[in-house]
Amino acid sequence: MRLLKFLPSAVAIVLAAPLAFSVSAAPIPIDLSHRLDEGQGERLEKFVARFNERQKDYQLNVTRRVDGDAPKHINLVTREEQAKFQASKADFKPLYQVMKQAKQPFDARKLSPDLRVGLDDAKGNLFALPVALSTPVLYINKEAFRKAGLDPEKPPKTWVEAQKAADKLFDSGSACPYTTSWPAWVHIDNLSAWNGGEIADAKGKLDFNGLVQVKHTAMLTTWSKAKFFAYFGRRDEADRRFAAGECGMLTSTSSLYGALRDDRKVETGVSALPYHDDVQGSPQQTLADGASLWIGAGKNADEYKGVAMFISFLLEPALQVEFTAMEGFLPMTPVARAAANSKLLQADVANLDVAYLQLQGKGTLHPLRVSQIEPVRVIVEEELEAAWDGRKPAKEALDNAVERGNEALPAALKAQLLK
Repeated sequence: MRLLKFLPSAVAIVLAAPLAFSVSAAPIPIDLSHRLDEGQGERLEKFVARFNERQKDYQLNVTRRVDGDAPKHINLVTREEQAKFQASKADFKPLYQVMKQAKQPFDARKLSPDLRVGLDDAKGNLFALPVALSTPVLYINKEAFRKAGLDPEKPPKTWVEAQKAADKLFDSGSACPYTTSWPAWVHIDNLSAWNGGEIADAKGKLDFNGLVQVKHTAMLTTWSKAKFFAYFGRRDEADRRFAAGECGMLTSTSSLYGALRDDRKVETGVSALPYHDDVQGSPQQTLADGASLWIGAGKNADEYKGVAMFISFLLEPALQVEFTAMEGFLPMTPVARAAANSKLLQADVANLDVAYLQLQGKGTLHPLRVSQIEPVRVIVEEELEAAWDGRKPAKEALDNAVERGNEALPAALKAQLLK
């Protein structure tokens, strides 16, 4: 009787057991937000899909970020957005803490120093991960060069040579011999670093109104008057003009090369950013900058473990090489750079060779960059536009930019969490 009494319960347990063991836990969702264009977003989703296929504990979902969104688990932040993210410290969790708590191997010192600038604290702890970095280079339209009687295999190395090329391009009928994207990034930050000029003094005061910057700004003003220089805006508007075949030369980010190569509308050459050969010690080195991954605060330990796994996935050398080949961005670690050097430095990724050489030159890292401090960047580009439009002399425009920038700098730096 006692056996019969307990038999139904025992049978029920046995019958239920296979069902219980056959149901696995659902993967933990992790969100990654971005503001990439459609093509870049699709390529990002391919990498995310590979991460999801590799493991079954987490499901990484890609979402498009809009203004006002709360931070997701992982946030891909562009150079233009970085200042806004830096001003919201409480909304993010430092990368080094996430990796340590998840017990994922991570050594920020393995990342190239030129890539860590602006993303680490005074102790060298990395707050966010640099993932899509590049440096400014010169692009030429080879067909336009041939039409102007120029040798497309010998792009200008100096600004004097670039002016001669612009003159011939103009004479051949070009309405846009030269243009530029990211004016503060190219023509203040990198112009200064490449030619040994100062961006800020030893006390952290802005100091980019020296001889080389004034001379360069005045040169571009002259080019603008002569119709050698066509200016289209403060961001990447000039990239699209060059990609459409409208311009002979463009200074912009080295990562643009992949899109130009794949588009095939313009036969593109890539060369080092021109330098001023009458400045002693030039050229020195350019600066690396770009997008970074920021981790949202307020998530649980299991979610952060998934985030850390994805970070480790991104840092794998083989994936870095593939990412570099697909997008043209600089590999993040010396190991990945060595792998890229051995596998990718061919004509289809010629931008990497140029970018590496520029970044390996002598000079300082220039931790303070006006293009990364939004209020200062706006001021600088206002004054550059005033000079290039002929409304102010170059010296007056840069003096005003330094004065106004220094007034805005303390509050701007205070708002940035890493300063």
